Amino acid sequence: MAALLDVYGKVLTDKQRDLIDLYYNEDLSLGEIAENRGITRQGVRDAVKRSEFVLYELEENLGVLHLRERLDGRLNEMQELLRKMETENDLSC
Repeated sequence: MAALLDVYGKVLTDKQRDLIDLYYNEDLSLGEIAENRGITRQGVRDAVKRSEFVLYELEENLGVLHLRERLDGRLNEMQELLRKMETENDLSC
């Protein structure tokens, strides 16, 4: 969820982003968030669930996080190949 929030968090309202951040990144319970924000536990739960739905829908339709993860994997592969080439080059000198 944290990765989805990083990629798509700007599309959420400030309140949604705040609540879902507190729930997932700060690891606060629904009750703790409700108490801190002066809203009901059910209100926090509804906002978190709506936010989750929006983030999952965006990823399903756009796939930005999946693409970023694939690109990161490819980049790591390329870096490893470069390290091997440098090692082989050093050994041949």
